[in-house]
Amino acid sequence: MEKKQHFLYPVMGLLVTFLLGWVAWRITRWIYPMTLPFQIPGKALEYPMWAALVGLLGGFFLRKLGKFEEVKSGIRTELFLKIGLILLGAGIDLKIILHAAGGAIIQTLIMITSVFMFSWWITGKFGLDEKLRAVLSSAVSICGVSAAIAAAGSVQAKKEQVTYVATLVILVALPMMVISPLIAQALHLPQAVAGAWFGGNIDTTAAVVGAGTIFGEEAQKIASIVKSTQNTLIGLVAFLLAVYFARKQASDGTKPSPRLIWDRFPKFVLGFVLASVLYSLGWIDGGKGTAIDALKNWFFAFAFVGMGMDFSLKELNAMGIRPIIAFLIITLFNTLLALGVAWVIFGGWLF
Repeated sequence: MEKKQHFLYPVMGLLVTFLLGWVAWRITRWIYPMTLPFQIPGKALEYPMWAALVGLLGGFFLRKLGKFEEVKSGIRTELFLKIGLILLGAGIDLKIILHAAGGAIIQTLIMITSVFMFSWWITGKFGLDEKLRAVLSSAVSICGVSAAIAAAGSVQAKKEQVTYVATLVILVALPMMVISPLIAQALHLPQAVAGAWFGGNIDTTAAVVGAGTIFGEEAQKIASIVKSTQNTLIGLVAFLLAVYFARKQASDGTKPSPRLIWDRFPKFVLGFVLASVLYSLGWIDGGKGTAIDALKNWFFAFAFVGMGMDFSLKELNAMGIRPIIAFLIITLFNTLLALGVAWVIFGGWLF
């Protein structure tokens, strides 16, 4: 009888995760076609937010009922994240680096390098944990939630840290999606400059497209190109973070051995890169609206449900308000730098 109970616990956990993921997806589809106050498109409220909220409520009630420990072993957040990231690679076209406008490539290299280094510096000044610094810096400098997840895998960050950063990304991206087009209009920015600014400034792809749509068709196109170019570098940044943390792990301060790097390196990133190569060659299709894309979204939804259920208020209180202040400072730096870079590159000064 005891073995049967232990066998059922992880199964129960998986079933609860799947059920809550389905509820989160239904909420997402319900909100998706709506136009919310301030002309915010409902699709900008992406499913990770709803999945995390539903998971949070589910975890709360499970704890109240005294059932959380019974299902805990079936909450496979890390597994779902890794599978989701591999499937994400199946929609990332590496050829975009070759085919994108030179301006998008230059802007991407400037923005990712500058914002990541500034973020790493300022979060260090705030005394944040290095793993949280890596996740937060990756999220702001590259592409929000997806980059945060990839970085978390490379540095073995806590699930609470990923949830914390993902929540900040979504909450800040939403008002920026509305405010940025208004500022661009007030500044009389050309369509190309505005689009490049949105793509380099706003952290989630959906919010980037939303801002571009609000401002104009050309802005939407340029914004999508810039953000897509940034997305292609997720794997590279994850690899560099793995090497850095492997070096930190070496006790004698010497260069880490290839074996240590391999042990420390998140193997799912190789799957991400392989999937990207196969997609770029046209051998698989994980683009928008495909079956692979749908599977990716489901696995990410289950992962964020798990993050919500595992969420620890104690861990959140331990992190305090410092990450929020640091995040807002970095976002301001990112906003101003992206505006300047977009104006120089896409405003006719460089090309």
